[in-house]
Amino acid sequence: MTWQKSLCSYWLLTVCIMWVLAKPPPDKKDRVHHSPDLSDHLHDDTQDFQYDHEAFLGKEEAKTFDQLTPEESKQRLGKIVDRIDKDGDGFVTQPELKDWIKHTQNRYIYENVNKNWKDYDKDSDGRITWTEFKNVTYGHYEGEEFGDIEDKDSYRKMLARDERRFKAADKDGDMSATREEFTAFLHPEEFDYMKDIVVTETMEDIDKNGDGFVEVDEYLGDMYSPEKGQPEPSWVITERQQFLDHRDLNKDGKMDREEIGHWILPPDYDHAEVESKHLLVHSDVDKDGRLSLEEFMEFFWKSFNSTKEYEETISQLMPHQEL
Repeated sequence: MTWQKSLCSYWLLTVCIMWVLAKPPPDKKDRVHHSPDLSDHLHDDTQDFQYDHEAFLGKEEAKTFDQLTPEESKQRLGKIVDRIDKDGDGFVTQPELKDWIKHTQNRYIYENVNKNWKDYDKDSDGRITWTEFKNVTYGHYEGEEFGDIEDKDSYRKMLARDERRFKAADKDGDMSATREEFTAFLHPEEFDYMKDIVVTETMEDIDKNGDGFVEVDEYLGDMYSPEKGQPEPSWVITERQQFLDHRDLNKDGKMDREEIGHWILPPDYDHAEVESKHLLVHSDVDKDGRLSLEEFMEFFWKSFNSTKEYEETISQLMPHQEL
């Protein structure tokens, strides 16, 4: 019996070790920019409109909206439609709906920019100059060539990298960032015109030999440090094959800038485009390709409030249901 227990324990230990070796570490770098889903709910209008609800308002705002009375929700929607109708012609078009959905889904980005804005816009003129940003971020260290900091070279590189990114985000080249330009500086992966700088920074991080390409060992070295005498984990073997099959598109054994761009900023399914067309089709009663205020309020107010009523009904029924 004892030997059976020992054998069982050994087997469990072996399985655990194999599982650990096969599983990527929690701090494994993921450099691919993923567009977040518009909602965690299933997109099925025959059940409820919760997906549309969260896609249109954003997940957090949708929760707040659900706490409003019907009168308050109608008033809130009236204010929202004014913001969506950017050209003020009294109608909401599909491109305007798409822009609004993108705005709500990226609200966390704008909140992050707003949070940082006052710290950098020292003269409160509505712009952030490179000097303002540099002084706040590096001024304490830079005065005496980074003073007594041990790794001065790293700070110099960080400063040069930030300056290069700032210049890339600064469209008019005046070294003074508008709110949109500062957003592009802080979140370059969200802006098409910043793609080149994102690729450049990625290349610098991974291309250890500085030849302008990323080879498979450099690619793996960005996410995995082998331990002497240990077998290569299965997830590393999988990543190696991913490099050969999907990263190295021209099969020359390395990734160039174009291939790195395709890897970290892949062509993406445009959730906002699809959702805006879906909402327009279901709410455009007269089929003229745009929404009047009446059409907008009729569909969005009724559907969102029916979602709320549906959830309240389910919550009342669930405690009494038996599995």
